[in-house]
Amino acid sequence: MKISEVFYSIQGEGKLAGVPSVFVRTSGCDLRCVWCDTPYTSWAPEGEVRSVDQVADAVAAFDCRHVVITGGEPMIAPDVVELTHRLKGAGYHLTIETAGTVWRDIVCDLASVSPKLSNSTPREREGGRWAERHDAARIDLAVLRRFMGRGDHQFKFVVDRPDDLGEIEALLARIGGVAPADVLLMPQGVTREELAARGPWLVELCKKKGYRYCPRLHIELFGNTRGT
Repeated sequence: MKISEVFYSIQGEGKLAGVPSVFVRTSGCDLRCVWCDTPYTSWAPEGEVRSVDQVADAVAAFDCRHVVITGGEPMIAPDVVELTHRLKGAGYHLTIETAGTVWRDIVCDLASVSPKLSNSTPREREGGRWAERHDAARIDLAVLRRFMGRGDHQFKFVVDRPDDLGEIEALLARIGGVAPADVLLMPQGVTREELAARGPWLVELCKKKGYRYCPRLHIELFGNTRGT
């Protein structure tokens, strides 16, 4: 599988924010979010091909029991199922970060699912050539429900403006049965300034609806820097 990077940091987002974790970032994505913060795994994917053994060895080099498989979109990586079974079998706590557009029979302790809203559609970027394909692929209700049924899960939404809340609630109603405590709202932004501007009104939406506010600790601490 094509791997962009393997690094040791803290989890910056979600229920496990702040937990030291090893990140395995696959390269390649079926979507093209206009605000993607890892374009080197989507718009211009880069990395090197590594075997499951090589990835497992890279993870084992760190004294850490939490592993996050992320991307890009890890569910399209050819050997992701084997990799999840290998890491779980070695006793790691495993999080999968996915847009929830593709289902593979993986194992994990936490499915961190980030359905992409219409604010992600690249209507202008590269002349809009990705927009139609992106919009057609970004929501798959059957896949989202399968991740819910896998066990512990979180639905993490990137929120750009207050009006996004209506789209989020409509999608949650279509999925059905999502607990408010499993809904995380995260401000869109790749700079501290963008997060600070959106954070206050997003907190108020979370308070109103009983959703979780999702920080982006890695950006607040390190900026939008690879390997952090």
